[in-house]
Amino acid sequence: MAILNVEDYRFLECVAAVSYANPFLAERIDFERQALGSDFDESQANWNLLGDDPETQQINTRKIAARAYTIVAGVQQRLKKGVAADRQELQLYEDTVLFLLYYHYAQRFKNSIIAPQKEQTYEYFKEFSHYWRHFFKLPIAGLPSRKEAAHIFACFFQVRRAFYYIFRAIIGRSTVAAKLRGMVWNSIFTHDMRRYRRAFYQRMGDFSTLIVGPTGSGKELVARAIGLSRYIPFRPRLLRFEKDFSETFFPINLSALPSTLVESELFGHRRGAYTGALDDRQGWLEVCPPEGTVFLDEIGELDPLVQVKLLRVIQTRTFQRLGTTSDSVFHGKIVAATHRDIHHAMEDGDFREDFYYRLCSDIITTPSFHQQISEAPEVLGDLVAYISQKVAGPEGEAVAGDVLSWIQNKLGIDYPWPGNIRELEQCVRNVMIRQEYHPADDQATGQAALQPAAMREGTLTLEELCRLYCRHVYSNVGSYVETARRLKIDRRTVKKYVMD
Repeated sequence: MAILNVEDYRFLECVAAVSYANPFLAERIDFERQALGSDFDESQANWNLLGDDPETQQINTRKIAARAYTIVAGVQQRLKKGVAADRQELQLYEDTVLFLLYYHYAQRFKNSIIAPQKEQTYEYFKEFSHYWRHFFKLPIAGLPSRKEAAHIFACFFQVRRAFYYIFRAIIGRSTVAAKLRGMVWNSIFTHDMRRYRRAFYQRMGDFSTLIVGPTGSGKELVARAIGLSRYIPFRPRLLRFEKDFSETFFPINLSALPSTLVESELFGHRRGAYTGALDDRQGWLEVCPPEGTVFLDEIGELDPLVQVKLLRVIQTRTFQRLGTTSDSVFHGKIVAATHRDIHHAMEDGDFREDFYYRLCSDIITTPSFHQQISEAPEVLGDLVAYISQKVAGPEGEAVAGDVLSWIQNKLGIDYPWPGNIRELEQCVRNVMIRQEYHPADDQATGQAALQPAAMREGTLTLEELCRLYCRHVYSNVGSYVETARRLKIDRRTVKKYVMD
């Protein structure tokens, strides 16, 4: 008696491929299609075209699970009777059981993500352990041990968080958005989920991630998705994870702070290290746990002297508080982001090459909003609906209709959205409050038309003149640092004039 017939063997091969595939790439759908054949529901073929978090509602997944459970039950009975199985058959049995266990608990994992509680316990791990013993407590070498249950439980919870946060961070039905989701998934798990499960889960904090893309394209959302989706060990005796995942992301906007304060925020300081340092203070690098992530936004604006100190952190995992000489250890992960052309900045000497090559082991590029809607115009409606629901609550649908009407009639469907998704958010808010939205370029054009007359008449104040000139230079160079260098003023002053 064979443990698997040819048809079931091929089906479980497809199930294993589905289990370890990147869920946001086309290969995942191809494996589902191969598994189900003519039973595959083409209307549910693509996660990226479906609605809110479709993972637990996917029809094809439920069909696969139903057939897989029947096959697994039969294999289990034959194994108990002593029917011999080769190594590959046992591997397929294991992979399929894990597939079934994950989807059985997917909704409960999601509930724990949506409404996390302080010092939350996961009582359903007891039931999970029961099923684990049911499927794997067989007198056969090669199946997972009881000790592995907690690790797999932690992996499952991580996978569920990653799907949840990636799907919400990157809205849209275009292949550009789907590709970005796939890139973020690989940034968390690598391209090989089997290796990740065996060993890489312990090492991903050693790899920095650099997110590049235009301002307003969602770089922080991507960083947050990565930071909130890291592996956290589970402690079965306490029925708790070692850390609350919602408290493991530490963002800092480097362009909003002077260099001395950036160093204090990152490295901490000793009392008296500088004027105003009245007490000892831990920085984010010290506060961040091994499961945590420090997000350095606008890394392209970082002072070169601070770049040297961060380079040391990445190289040696050590740093020193300001005012001390003793080393502290950084245990977490660094994610950085910038809208600048880093290669151009390196040529100009504003960004150190050695620092870049320590950051670039994992690079994610966020596309502009214009790229997405050029490929898939329906993305505009998706995002307007999503943002309107977020800002207007029960009136979201009506507000979305008003916004789309304004865009079509006043801006035109070819409007390039230079401010990306951030500009679209402001468009929604403006239409909701004032029933109109006028792009900044229109307002700037109106101001520019008044400049010559105002200058001739001497009616511009010095503050207004400085603001206009700073904005003019910034619009040409696209960098606070370069604008400050050209005008020979402080970077914070440039940002004040540009943002006001």
